[in-house]
Amino acid sequence: MKQIVFTKPNTAELLEVHEEQPGEKQVLVRTEYTAVSAGTERANLVGDKNVSVLQKDLPTHFPRECGYCGVGTVVALGNGVTKLNVGDRVIICFGKHKEYNIMPETAVKVDKELDALDVVFTVITAFPMLAVRRTRLEIGEPALVVGLGILGLLGVQLCKAAGACPVIAADFDESRRNLAKSLGADYILDPAQPDYLKKVKSLTGGKGAPVVLEVTGNGEALKCSVECTADMGRVALLGCTRAPVDGFDFYHDVHGRGISLIGANNVARAKYESYPGCRTMNDDCSDIIKLVKFNRINQRALIGKICSPEEAPKVYTLLANNPKNFPIGVVFDWSKLN
Repeated sequence: MKQIVFTKPNTAELLEVHEEQPGEKQVLVRTEYTAVSAGTERANLVGDKNVSVLQKDLPTHFPRECGYCGVGTVVALGNGVTKLNVGDRVIICFGKHKEYNIMPETAVKVDKELDALDVVFTVITAFPMLAVRRTRLEIGEPALVVGLGILGLLGVQLCKAAGACPVIAADFDESRRNLAKSLGADYILDPAQPDYLKKVKSLTGGKGAPVVLEVTGNGEALKCSVECTADMGRVALLGCTRAPVDGFDFYHDVHGRGISLIGANNVARAKYESYPGCRTMNDDCSDIIKLVKFNRINQRALIGKICSPEEAPKVYTLLANNPKNFPIGVVFDWSKLN
């Protein structure tokens, strides 16, 4: 079968690899679509040492497998499988950019009335879903989303669905701000404007936002987001801040104001049983599918480009060399393989 592999720094290739067979309680899934997670995949593509939240400064080695988000159809069952049938469409959670993926029989099933492209970003959506849950956002609270890549745009929709009022979306890029507006943001702001902090305070009754989703992963942006946060507010660190942040005055800006900084990575969630504020990956994926089904969020609106896997070298060259111009919502269509 075919698989996209990072064979050396800044280089992706579509390779022929050995097809696996499902084992006990596993299923073989024919991949329909996989989605590019630009931040995570670029870090792996360029050879960043900080690609794991569990270990620091990992040795840089290639080749590297890539991808973790997709959707496909079950085509074969391993021994003892009772929860899925051939023909079921399922979420490919932490699979790879490849033609077939092995999934456990507990893979989340997609409702039959939904198209695969309706749910192609479900695993990516689980990141801002966790962030919103962990901030304990309450109905009527203002929420600020800083950084409008795919995570931020999904975060805008989830804040809206959770009852945030108003939802404020901030990004340097005008087109991304406008897209956020079309997806439910009540106000859109440019952080480059000198009165940015003043505007956030004005839109939140002079207090700042009690809930902030920081999605840039940039240290300076994080410091600015803390300034925009209300006293006793909660900041979800949704973007991956891979480098230490110099000059962060924790004593005055965090301790003295009672602000909570909350890690929101899919690794740091309930593993076996959900509890209030933190659900398992499967439970969140199931809930995300319900939100799509009942038109609370729109994943499909975030698809910026659909490519054949054969275009992977060109796609990842752009991501490596010109990430600011990389489209939001790049999806590989595995039916386009020749």
